[in-house]
Amino acid sequence: MQEDSLLKMRRIEKRFPGVLALHNVDFTLRKGEIHALMGENGAGKSTLIKILTGVYPMDGGTIFVDGMYVKIHSPQDAQNKGISTVYQEITLCPNLTVAENMFIGRETGITVKQKDYEKKADEILNSLNIPARSTQQLGSCSLAVQQMVAIARAVDMKCKILILDEPTSSLDDKEVNMLFTLMRDLKSKGVGIIFVTHFLEQVYEVSDRITVLRNGELVGEYLTEELPQVQLVAKMIGKELDELNTLSEDEEHETVQKEVFYEAKDLASSEAKPFDFCIHKGEVNGFTGLLGSGRSESVRAIFGADKVNQGTVKINGSAVKITKPIDAMKHGIGYLAEDRKRDGIIAELSVRENIILALQVMKGFFKPISRSESEKFADEYIDALSIKTASRETPVGSLSGGNQQKVILARWLLTHPEYLILDEPTRGIDVGTKLEIQKLVLKLAEEGVSVTFISSEVEEMLRTCSRLIVMRDRHIVGELKGSDLNQAQVMKTIAGGEGTKDE
Repeated sequence: MQEDSLLKMRRIEKRFPGVLALHNVDFTLRKGEIHALMGENGAGKSTLIKILTGVYPMDGGTIFVDGMYVKIHSPQDAQNKGISTVYQEITLCPNLTVAENMFIGRETGITVKQKDYEKKADEILNSLNIPARSTQQLGSCSLAVQQMVAIARAVDMKCKILILDEPTSSLDDKEVNMLFTLMRDLKSKGVGIIFVTHFLEQVYEVSDRITVLRNGELVGEYLTEELPQVQLVAKMIGKELDELNTLSEDEEHETVQKEVFYEAKDLASSEAKPFDFCIHKGEVNGFTGLLGSGRSESVRAIFGADKVNQGTVKINGSAVKITKPIDAMKHGIGYLAEDRKRDGIIAELSVRENIILALQVMKGFFKPISRSESEKFADEYIDALSIKTASRETPVGSLSGGNQQKVILARWLLTHPEYLILDEPTRGIDVGTKLEIQKLVLKLAEEGVSVTFISSEVEEMLRTCSRLIVMRDRHIVGELKGSDLNQAQVMKTIAGGEGTKDE
């Protein structure tokens, strides 16, 4: 085994201010294998990859490539050592041609005519069955084709180690199969591939081995064929199935069948595959599944945050059309997005201005909320949610993560929503604030507000929700309630065991 080790990373350490991101992590990649790197959000996968590719310096550990000790100081350094990466986000230049993107930055020391590298690019594209021409502008290609061009560029750079970071996120089934064919071809030529994905089915379809990280530490390395899906899920989440089966089930979760507030049939968006969904008045339900399972994409479709392609929606039994967020807001729906910094707060604005934002949008900017009224609203919710801020005029960006989250909650509560969607409302905040938010969710439900609650922490959802919709690979694969509402059953359903249902 020693002689076929292409990459060995040993006792890797990485610290950020106040955070130990990686602790004593080992990783081994062999020649001619596809190795899946798995773990939930915050497990350390991205940090490990960024150390290998020279984006981050490591604080401890050693790296060997082809048996030789190496130091990787920059992405260019990694590339020179035969390490190529294709990231989930397209990092090419849409204003340049496909050929220019494939060869940009690769100086050969001699002058190469444009038609020569265009011919070379076409040869590569044809060999990989990529539906693009060397002369067309990359921006005119679909995102899927742009992703394939990025892979073609990496492959043509004679890489020994190819890192694919969520490469299938923008590909359809046919394109995924095309990529897997390419991966297997590269594997047969001795290339080692590190495959990072949240699609479990794809891991089992194409990978030889799996390494699992959790909370910055190595859980283990396994042969794919010897690790059942349910055990993989258990290792990623951090609970073994036997342990989960012994958990107390004293509390019964019952969904009171009240009047349906929101109902969708065959709803789909640019990011979400078709699904059916409903929520009752005063109910707390949730979408669960591993990161990348489609839970966030589904609620974004409900709110109209992504382009809705199909489906019918009823609110209080009447057909409505929701194609953009303002439509949802006018029908009493609020949405706290997963990424509060990107889609939630406006950091430069004050706490007061952030709190009144949604209400102001609903009223229209030609009907501004008066200063005295906005101060009254802000003071009311700062007090009600115990937001810790020097004053209502403090820039929200200077607040702690937990208090920023409370400000966004205040923003939506001020609109008096009938249905509130909370996507990861407790991520990255302290335990005390988490409990406050959970209590608030249950209080809102008692008052008749419908709430969809999403969290990476399954135990948190079990404490809060009376019904869970389970997702895998962007499909709903089960619905759990009553006695089935426990972590063991959630894991089985995610992994494809008991409790699943056919599409």
